Amino acid sequence: MTKYKLISISVVLFGVSLGFIMNSQAKNGTDTAAGTGISTAYSVSIVTASKQSVSDNFSLTGTIAANNDVIVMSETQGRVVKVNAQVGDYKTAGSVLVEVDDELKEANYKAAKLNYDKAKNDLDRYESLYKDKSISESQIEQARWSFQSAESQYIVARRQYRDTKITTPISGIVTARPVDIGSMLQGSPQPSVVANIVDISKLKVKINVAEKDVFKLKLGDNVEVTTDVYPSATFGGKVITIAAKGDESHTYPVEVRIENSKTYPLKAGMFGRVSFSLTNKGEYIVIPREALLGSLKNAKIYVVQNNIAKLRSITIRKETGTNVEILNGLTDGEMVVVNGQNNLKDNAAVIVRK
Repeated sequence: MTKYKLISISVVLFGVSLGFIMNSQAKNGTDTAAGTGISTAYSVSIVTASKQSVSDNFSLTGTIAANNDVIVMSETQGRVVKVNAQVGDYKTAGSVLVEVDDELKEANYKAAKLNYDKAKNDLDRYESLYKDKSISESQIEQARWSFQSAESQYIVARRQYRDTKITTPISGIVTARPVDIGSMLQGSPQPSVVANIVDISKLKVKINVAEKDVFKLKLGDNVEVTTDVYPSATFGGKVITIAAKGDESHTYPVEVRIENSKTYPLKAGMFGRVSFSLTNKGEYIVIPREALLGSLKNAKIYVVQNNIAKLRSITIRKETGTNVEILNGLTDGEMVVVNGQNNLKDNAAVIVRK
């Protein structure tokens, strides 16, 4: 019995000793971790938040359009007997593009002109007789009515005769002429297309501006326009129209006018990039976009204070390239985590990588 007792006592003593040793090791490990912080700290990279002078400059690509683009329509019916314009020709305002058979309309015009002249002479004679009281009031009224009727017929006949010579209302280049000699033209209500004339002495760049930027613009603002065709050339322009109504995408049509250049001639239909250089808006805190957690509307960052990462909500003013401008929530000189923040929690210990 004594032998078994000795064995039992030895086992108990061994177990107590083993437990004491393990407890001491766990305690030492805990103390080491708590004392040094190495095993629980996260390695991060930071930048120092700083104020920078910023301006609301931006650029947009649009389509270059002619200053004036006119589709010339026929106002008369008839057969084309002469063509005076070819595609690519430059025509001044009032130049005849196409002539339509005018034989009947010229005859009507001449007859109407004779009736008009006779009615006018008759009216002048009757007015003299009426002053002398040689004719009755009904006779002078009849003479006046005859003159007015003849005048109306003369105006209509003269217009119809003139419409046989179809002219361009603007100076410009002929870009299309779908009719030729022998073509039959129709007048109202479905007039035939005779030609397309464009004036590119001045040009317009049409762009769509987002609602957050359109309120920064005003009529007369100076802009710069560049094209892929002439990478080294810059064209000066001015904002000439700003739409009061946006489209379904919440963008607003804006037009910029530029002068065409003889050295670098532009054409309607080209792409143009418009650069807006607006008035400086002051200084804002600027940090890299990669520092953000979440979206721009609900942005959060980690700020390091005494090797502790603090989660903080901020308000973004604007995204500019790879940076963001901070409206509030961050002050100048604070340290912001830009790498390693995805593993962090609020109040987590960190080690800043140099």
